[in-house]
Amino acid sequence: MSLSDAEDGVVVALLERFRTQRLPRALDIKEKVDRGEKLGEADIEFLERVFEDAKQIQPLLERHPDFEDLVARAMHLYNEITKLALENEQRG
Repeated sequence: MSLSDAEDGVVVALLERFRTQRLPRALDIKEKVDRGEKLGEADIEFLERVFEDAKQIQPLLERHPDFEDLVARAMHLYNEITKLALENEQRG
């Protein structure tokens, strides 16, 4: 298996995890903060893991610019979640 094949496998695995785990969970959290609820500890831990993963896979994403739009949309979603969560916390 070449490095390219291995890298392609990593990209496929990351996309599958995003589709089956990360996106559904993020959308659930987004609904929660849209309702004015505060984030729970598990929600915060999830978001922290997502941001840590994003840092680690950044070099991979730079070599695959075709995923730039998907990554930008996902990051926008996570940004919206954190912004609304902060507003909900400040409201009490």
